[in-house]
Amino acid sequence: MSAFTSQTRFTSSTSSTSSTSSTSSTRFTRFTRRTALVAAAAALAVTVTGCSGTNGAGGAGDTKADGGKITLRWSTWGSAEDTAVFKAFTDDFAKRHPDITLKLEQVASYEDYHPKLLTQLTSKTAPDVFYVGDDYIGKLVADGVLSPLDQQLAGPDSRSKPADFFEGIYGGAKKDGVTYGVPNDTNPEVLWFDKKALAAAGITEDPAALNEAGQWTTAKFLEMNAKLKAADRTGTIFWNWYGANYSVVNGFGGKVWDGGKFVATTDPKTRQALKTLADGYRDKTFASADLLPEGNGPSTQFIKHKAGFYAGGRWVIEGIDKGGDRESYDIVPFPSENGQPIPGAVAASYLTVNKDSKHPKEAFTFLTEFVSKEGQQLRLKGGSAVPSVRGAESLVTEGNYPPHAKTFLDVRDRGFANYPDEVAVPGLTKAINDQLMKIWEGKTGFDEGMTQLQTLVDGMKGQKG
Repeated sequence: MSAFTSQTRFTSSTSSTSSTSSTSSTRFTRFTRRTALVAAAAALAVTVTGCSGTNGAGGAGDTKADGGKITLRWSTWGSAEDTAVFKAFTDDFAKRHPDITLKLEQVASYEDYHPKLLTQLTSKTAPDVFYVGDDYIGKLVADGVLSPLDQQLAGPDSRSKPADFFEGIYGGAKKDGVTYGVPNDTNPEVLWFDKKALAAAGITEDPAALNEAGQWTTAKFLEMNAKLKAADRTGTIFWNWYGANYSVVNGFGGKVWDGGKFVATTDPKTRQALKTLADGYRDKTFASADLLPEGNGPSTQFIKHKAGFYAGGRWVIEGIDKGGDRESYDIVPFPSENGQPIPGAVAASYLTVNKDSKHPKEAFTFLTEFVSKEGQQLRLKGGSAVPSVRGAESLVTEGNYPPHAKTFLDVRDRGFANYPDEVAVPGLTKAINDQLMKIWEGKTGFDEGMTQLQTLVDGMKGQKG
């Protein structure tokens, strides 16, 4: 269990239905879980009072007449079932801050969470501290409703200094050099590989060993996928989200955004990467996890050795432990043109402070302790997330699994959360994913699909096509 909302809940809905309307909905559900639910369960633990939320009619930071205690309101999304997992952090915070009562106002559905939060911010009834998914952080930063944090993060009361975090994973939480949210923990996107499936396809080279030798190239990866397909196996299972799609693009040396403009449809290397994905989906070298049938989803296929590679985060471990042989699996970064490291995608969400909080000092105290090394060590121990802060790396490496677990840290250290230009427009990433899915499924031709994608992005960003 981890800040990824427990892999149990993620895998329980990994299979799409066959109906068009429901698949569209489930694709978005999975996308948002992958990109933002890296922290939901962690958030659920941070409550000392009841978990039932209200709209906070008294406004942010209402103080209850409870022996002079300050009630700090706090919100996130997710189920209440994971609350007990983070009891250690809750108890520790309560002992050190007896004057602060934490009140969690929880929304079960990610899809409902941000609309409710936006309504609360408009009516000045939002909580003091709240999570923001990476697909909404840009909007809230632009709306000016979040407190800038740099001065406090660098100050004497900070338990989480700016240098403790990795620049690339801030994504849209930074604008013009100002920080408005701190990544609470992460899940870097890597390629899991199945040694038994590779061997069955006659592949004798180890991807992790190739990576260590600087020979893990896109050409080698595609060669292995072709051999897997010839052996009646799926080459790679991808989820249709920015983490997988943009990591592939980076591996081809392409660009998605350049100077504030969406260039994925015009950059030659990006088009080559997307065309490779499209062709691979259509000839069944690749499979979309979003479209796999119920009862035979990506985790099931992977542990049954039906696929050579499965793109995912550290949360895949829990799926393996439910029916797989641990010794069969390891991880490797996404490949590159020349075998050298590239920036890979890192799923992230952010802890933020309401600009209108009546208790900004206490709100920051909670934020800085929650995201600190000590806070993450308490929250994430034994889980399947990767800490966002320096100094807590042993949470990933101490179990020596997978054998190249350090790869998670390497991808995190040089990786990127979704691009600020993209997350500045709510719903844009989902729209891009949905358009790409039409191409992956063959519902539209590649060239036509690229033209439609550019028109869609330009329209949503208010640009002329």
